[in-house]
Amino acid sequence: MPFTRNTRLLGITSALGITCLSVAYAVTLMIGLVLLPSPAEPIGDPYFSVLEVLICTMMPLFVALFVAVYAWSPARAKGFTLVAVVFSGLLTGLTMSVHFVILIVNREAAFANLSWAPLLISFRWPSIAYMLEILAWDVFFALAVLFAQLAFSGSRLAAWVRVLMTVSGVLALAGLSGVIANDMQLRNIGVVG
Repeated sequence: MPFTRNTRLLGITSALGITCLSVAYAVTLMIGLVLLPSPAEPIGDPYFSVLEVLICTMMPLFVALFVAVYAWSPARAKGFTLVAVVFSGLLTGLTMSVHFVILIVNREAAFANLSWAPLLISFRWPSIAYMLEILAWDVFFALAVLFAQLAFSGSRLAAWVRVLMTVSGVLALAGLSGVIANDMQLRNIGVVG
C-alpha cells in the first residue's frame, strides 16, 4: 500500500479526530467523576452514555490511523506495522462490542432485575465485560502500539513518538498485573498507558 496524499489526509484526519474525541472523553469523565455522590459509585447517565458513544466513535479512527502508519512506514517496518493494524482491528472490534452491548443492555428493563447481570455486563471486577475490556486495552492496544512504534525513526519527532508509544505499550501491558494480583488498582497502570 503506497503512502499517497489521500492516505496522509486519512492519517491527519483520524489523528485529529482521536485527539478531539479524547479531550471530549476526558472532560465528560471528569464531570461524571466530580458529580458522583460517592467515589464507590459508578458514573451515571447521561455521562456514562456519552462516554460509551465517544469510545465507539473514536475506535474506527484508531484503525484508520494505524492503516495510515502502515502506509507511511518504511519497507523495513511494513511487516511490523501490518501486525499493528491487525491488533488495532482486534482492539476496535472487541472494545466497540463491549461498549455497544453495555450501552444498549443497560437501558433494557429485562436485564435490570437479573442478579447475574452485573457479572456479565458491568465494568466492575470480575465481570465478563471488564475482562474483555482488559484484553482489548492491556493486550491488543499494547501490542498494536509496540509493533507500530517500530516504524518511527530518523527525526527528533519520530524518536519522541517511538518513545511515547513504547512507554504507552509497556504501561498497558503492566496493567495486566492487576489481573494477576486480583487488584484492580494495579490495573490503573494500564489505563495510564
